[in-house]
Amino acid sequence: MTKTGAETNTGAETGTGAEHGRAAGTVAGGAHVVGSDAEALEIADAFAAALRDGAAERDRQARVPVEELAALGRGGLLGLTVPARLGGADVSTVTLVEVFRRLAAADPSVAQVPQNHYVFVSVLRHDGTEEQQRRLLGDVLAGARFGNALSERGTKHVMDMRTRLLPAADGTLRLNGTKYYCTGALTATWIPVFALDAQDRLVVAYVPRGADGVDVLQDWTAFGQRATMSGTTRLTDVVVAPENVVAHWRAFERPQVSGAFGQILHAAIDVGIAGAALADGARFVREKARPWFEAAQERAADEPHVLLRFGQLGAKVHAAEALLRRAAETLDAAVASGPRPSAEAAGAASLAVAEAKAFGGDVAVEVASEIFGLMGASASDAAHDLDRHWRNARTHTLHDPARWKYVHNGNHIINGVLPPNHGLV
Repeated sequence: MTKTGAETNTGAETGTGAEHGRAAGTVAGGAHVVGSDAEALEIADAFAAALRDGAAERDRQARVPVEELAALGRGGLLGLTVPARLGGADVSTVTLVEVFRRLAAADPSVAQVPQNHYVFVSVLRHDGTEEQQRRLLGDVLAGARFGNALSERGTKHVMDMRTRLLPAADGTLRLNGTKYYCTGALTATWIPVFALDAQDRLVVAYVPRGADGVDVLQDWTAFGQRATMSGTTRLTDVVVAPENVVAHWRAFERPQVSGAFGQILHAAIDVGIAGAALADGARFVREKARPWFEAAQERAADEPHVLLRFGQLGAKVHAAEALLRRAAETLDAAVASGPRPSAEAAGAASLAVAEAKAFGGDVAVEVASEIFGLMGASASDAAHDLDRHWRNARTHTLHDPARWKYVHNGNHIINGVLPPNHGLV
């Protein structure tokens, strides 16, 4: 495979960023390379503005956002967490979470597609070899995107995995299994796959999207997050090069924040949906809703009961945003404490993320539903597609149960017990 990205793009070639090990401009693949946290937010704002106008139509059509995702890659947002020593921006979790929140407020389906991309960049950062990092993260800087093939259906529970990566008679490694909820796999460059090896240890196999035996189906029929195309991926005797396998089980032999990192990006999507629902509800009340006759007001926007409820909902959205930022700061602190954070630092990060995700999801569902009682019956017209906020929030918050996040936080508050180290908190 031809090496691209970090190996061929240095600060010396671009004339900027060499003193910090960062590159700016473009790489061989034509993708922009972001140079700072501030630039990341500027690009996210511009991309979100481009997404916003077409979000309702993409939802109605359940259209695969091919062009939008291509633009995401060209704009450089996919390389935000590539280490600075390899030419990436290496932005903080605070910045990355804010990027996700802003994109999700514009279109949460498009925002969810690269969620696992950043997770698998993180896997390479923490458990990949130097060669894997330079090669695969070089591809990322050139605009490549990781999809995912993690979860399975029809098994006893989420930890009951049937997909296997095993040696074949011809000496090759062969991957076999069926995955679902494969957000982003359809249009990805690489599909990272969770599998168990011959010793029943968890590995990640980075599989080229076009590899023989990889079949990605367009069978996603959920009522929300329609454009994510989070359907089935079938893997049949897929040959996997040993150099594309990461021993992910090692991450859980020590205190880790990889699970919290993946979870906080989901939380940012929920909080983004909540903010978008509140803003769209307020706009509808200002511009279209009729006042109730007993209010003796010319506009629904002047009804005291409407103002009260919007004020209450707004306070919850702002609280969710504050918890999200607090969680990101706690996660950054755990990472800054060293390559192997203590159990206490990792636990604090996981609990802060769990709190932000559980509360943010609850708020997203509540706001996306409650605005209809304030906007009136005309808001239910399909032409407005305002129900997409509730459908998206309700679908996305089913990713994993909030009740267990509250339980882990409660157990820590009462009994001082740190959360489990399984990566789903």
